Order: sequence, then C-alpha cells, then structure tokens
Amino acid sequence: MGYRLSKIYTRTGDTGETGLADGSRVRKDHPRIEAIGDVDELNSMLGVLLAELEDQQAHIPELASVIDVLTPCQHRLFDLGGELAMPDYRALDYDEIERLEQAIDTWNEELGPLENFILPGGSRAVALAHTARSIARRAERRCQTLNLSEPLEGVGMAYLNRLSDLLFVVARIIGRRQGIAEHLWKPAQKAGHHDG
Repeated sequence: MGYRLSKIYTRTGDTGETGLADGSRVRKDHPRIEAIGDVDELNSMLGVLLAELEDQQAHIPELASVIDVLTPCQHRLFDLGGELAMPDYRALDYDEIERLEQAIDTWNEELGPLENFILPGGSRAVALAHTARSIARRAERRCQTLNLSEPLEGVGMAYLNRLSDLLFVVARIIGRRQGIAEHLWKPAQKAGHHDG
C-alpha cells in the first residue's frame, strides 16, 4: 500500500467524524468504522495471545506450531482492515482461508471429537484464544451489518468466519499442549430434580 503516517494526531476527528482512504468523511459510528474497529480489536487480541504463547514456548516447545499459524493472521487482519477502509482494494484471497482450514483439520485429528460444550478457561492462553474467537465473531457480525447497506466484495467475511473456527480449535490445542483438561459445560439441573 505504501502509506506512511507522518502525524499521529490531526484534529480532524475531534467532531465525531473520521476519514476513509478515498478522502470521504463518515461518522465514527458508521458501520464501516465499526467493522474496521472490531477487526483492529481482534488483531490486538491476537497480539496479546501471541505474546502469551511466546512467553510459554520456552517450556512448551509444542506451542511453536500454533504461533506459526497465528502470526500471519495479524498481517491478514491488517489487509482486511485495508479492504474495509478502501472498498476497491483487494488483498485477501482464498488461499489464506485454505491455510486456516488445513490447520483446523490437522489439529482436529489430534484432538478428536467434542463431547460437550467447552467453557473458556483452564489457562490464561486458552482463555485468551476464546476471547479472540469471540471478537472474531463480533467482527464478522459487524461486517455483515455493513454488507447489508454496502455490499462487500472479496473473501473478508469468509476469512473472519474461518478464523473464528480456527481460534476455537487453537484454544483446545493450546490446552492439550499445556496438559490442561478442557472445562466442559455442566447444564443446570431442571427444577424439581435435586441430587441427595
């Protein structure tokens, strides 16, 4: 893209509007800005998750493959932010979605089938992966809201969908590599059914 930020503050957003790459101005609560913001938040959360994994990699080397899969995702989310800011710009392609699907399939074979719903937690890294997954789902919903008023081209929404799937599997594989049992959901007992 070749853009450089020469100044961090411009004062042009002080009245509740922001500029898009084409020079147009929109309100800061415009669906396009909401979508860009959620993609940015997801990227930040991936950074937190990756920092946690890198800290743990010294004593759990098996986390390296997770880091290797997630690191390019930060770059692709920046690409997606660019696509959202410049509607005619295309950076993502289906090859990146296939890369995520490959990782999902490989790790799912190692993990085996789910027996119940899984609660976020067990370790900080597992919880962070679930938090990133939740943010990915929200970013996908925001993009869908934008898509209803300004149809989106490209594979951005599919990428977010697959990334959220990947992050669910990442949470499970991190727990497995850390030797932590999954926290399974225990449904509430129905009224009138008490043990003991």
